[in-house]
Amino acid sequence: MALSSMTGFARSHGASGPYAFEWELKSVNAKGFDLRVRLPQGFDELEAYAKKRAGEVLARGTVYANLNVKRTNAAASVRINEDVLAAVLKVAGQIAGKVDAVAPSVDGLLAIKGVVEVAEPESDEAEDKAAREAAALAFDKALADLVEMRRREGVSLGQILAQRMDEIERLAKQAEAAPGRKPEAIRARIAEQIATLLDASDRFDQDRLTQEALLIATRADIREELDRIASHVAQARELIGKGGPIGRKLDFLAQEFHREVNTCCSKSNDIELTNTGLAMKNVVEQFREQVQNLE
Repeated sequence: MALSSMTGFARSHGASGPYAFEWELKSVNAKGFDLRVRLPQGFDELEAYAKKRAGEVLARGTVYANLNVKRTNAAASVRINEDVLAAVLKVAGQIAGKVDAVAPSVDGLLAIKGVVEVAEPESDEAEDKAAREAAALAFDKALADLVEMRRREGVSLGQILAQRMDEIERLAKQAEAAPGRKPEAIRARIAEQIATLLDASDRFDQDRLTQEALLIATRADIREELDRIASHVAQARELIGKGGPIGRKLDFLAQEFHREVNTCCSKSNDIELTNTGLAMKNVVEQFREQVQNLE
């Protein structure tokens, strides 16, 4: 199953009878799934259909769906309200007998509110129903294009995430091979520190210092952290290979990577090992950022 991004865009067009319509779908990152639909009057019933269809193929992301509808080949009718016009002319005649005024012009009469009535074309239920059905099919087309675009981006994300796993694995092996974490190197450093302390004062208990040194050496060992990092790399690769909506799982693994790498850095007492840990931390952060885009 392929990986999918949570971002994408799609548009579809359609027509039915006197109606022409256009769908626009835009998807952005989100913790869960949400479809927000904007529909013109008369097409409200498509919201339930759109949410059902989108919920069947999308697991995460906020999707904004906007439907624009235009009605063509349906001119509005214009008529004169004879009663209102007669009343206006009667009043005009009464006023004309009292004052010296120019007779009202045709355009002036037509500009009076209520004289001209514009009637919208009557809707046809059969045409409207056919238009809603055609708009639903157009939504399916836009949704399929959106899903395809998200999958194409998901393929690219999968390749990037796989590269990050390779980098983490390489850096983990580099940390494991660091000369500074070898037992003899740790013993040498601790022995040097103990010798310095004994030279500075004769009140130190050498046996107690040796015990403390062994404890410090044990705490400085990052073997467990490196083993867990290797395990996380294997899990991430398995999830990426399996595909599907794995964004949440990889996000959890990114947090685990971050925890183990931080521990390695805090335990490090060698500059080379510290630099390797910081480089790994940077790669883990890049991995986490890319994971935020996955479904």
